[in-house]
Amino acid sequence: MEEQGAKPLRHGYTTGSCAAATAKAALTALIEQELQNEATIRLPIGEIVTFTMTACSVGEESASAETVKDGGDDPDATHGARIITEVKWRSEPGIVIDGGIGVGRVTKPGLPVPVGEAAINPVPRKMIREAVEDVLNVYGSDRGVQVVVSVPDGEEIAKKTLNGRLGIIGGISILGTRGTVVPFSTSAYKASVAQAIRVAVRCGCEHIVLSTGGRSEKFGIDLYPGLPEEAFVEMGDFVGFALKQCRGQGVKKITLVGMMGKFSKLAQGVMMVHSKSAPVDFGFLAELAEAAGADAELIGEVLSANTASQVGDRMQELGLTAFFEEMSSRCCRESLKEMGMEQAAGENDGAVTIETFLISMKAQLLGQAALYGKGKDK
Repeated sequence: MEEQGAKPLRHGYTTGSCAAATAKAALTALIEQELQNEATIRLPIGEIVTFTMTACSVGEESASAETVKDGGDDPDATHGARIITEVKWRSEPGIVIDGGIGVGRVTKPGLPVPVGEAAINPVPRKMIREAVEDVLNVYGSDRGVQVVVSVPDGEEIAKKTLNGRLGIIGGISILGTRGTVVPFSTSAYKASVAQAIRVAVRCGCEHIVLSTGGRSEKFGIDLYPGLPEEAFVEMGDFVGFALKQCRGQGVKKITLVGMMGKFSKLAQGVMMVHSKSAPVDFGFLAELAEAAGADAELIGEVLSANTASQVGDRMQELGLTAFFEEMSSRCCRESLKEMGMEQAAGENDGAVTIETFLISMKAQLLGQAALYGKGKDK
């Protein structure tokens, strides 16, 4: 139920929608030889939206239009980006779509766009094509059109995204499947995790290191310096989702790296480990502490602790390594369960090796474990 007086979150529009709208405005300007202030397009979800053009220019053979991406209330790296589309007449029929300055180019397999092409995803390409076709149909023209989408600050913006890791070089991707940006949606992050795993597999990685954040990823890179950069995937809070993606892509070895707070939840079988999704269970940590040999006083400390990290620091201080080993082992067991696998006796018997490295806030190793898994007999 929405809180009284709470302001509803505002939806924004994707880079794909902006590119389609600017393509329509630019082509209309070229045909009419008049500057355009706006363009109206139909989004993939069926919504009709009018975009305001912040700039437009027109010549005899080409025209361009610009709009500023409005991400709504979504914390999006591309919010406020200038999306500019230039259209030119072609001597041959057909519509050719390409990326200009600030739009990345694909250099690795596993993405929805072939290697060598501009990183303009299939749905935005379709939207741009349909916008251009609509204009041509209105004016009864069958001339060929070249469309080039640019994002002047795209190369700088791309540094805040996973593009470099995915092999998209030189700028951002033109994205979107709905046409709108859903505020604070988890779908975009999950899509980037799935894409990162797919790219890693297509690049030949059989071993993937899944981390919950920057510090845990750096620990993983130091742990496995011989692995290519594609093998390191920051899964964030989406542990279960990332594990299932690895299983679906046939990954042979999965390394999980994380800290006390999130991995104490994973050890209990909680696969979405965001703080708002599942609080730390201090009763569970007290059980682990007791099993590791903690006395009544220490168990009381655990139960009254403020954070999981505080519990970890205390266990480390007292040298109760069995606490961390058990938590790591449980993380492995719950991960196999999430992937629909059962524990195998050894490496030769298993289809998947799964290992967990539990680290402190200072990136010190607290505990580790490894298990082998195989598909369950049906």
